[in-house]
Amino acid sequence: MNFVFALDATSTGTQGDPMGTVTMLLMLVGVVVVFYFFGIRPQKKQEKENNNMRNNLTVGDEITTIGGIIGKIVSIKEETCVIETTHERTKIRILKTAVSRVDVKAEDSES
Repeated sequence: MNFVFALDATSTGTQGDPMGTVTMLLMLVGVVVVFYFFGIRPQKKQEKENNNMRNNLTVGDEITTIGGIIGKIVSIKEETCVIETTHERTKIRILKTAVSRVDVKAEDSES
């Protein structure tokens, strides 16, 4: 069995289909827009919230680090802070970027 395939010049798109090109461009733009709104934008928003949280750390806040260490902030410098982790007052110096979340704000724990 030998199969012979005949190609029609109009079906290969060699003449240029302007509607097909416009449709393809619109689909490409649509994919980029969807990728932006579901990928890039939420990531930027989360990054902004994390930076805001780290810039608003205060002495007395109870935090959790990205490594899972829980402690209370006893001092803060520009890029680092010192936390107290146990009742024996063990102190650890960490980078502010290692803070994952603030569990209890200082003003909340005083009341």
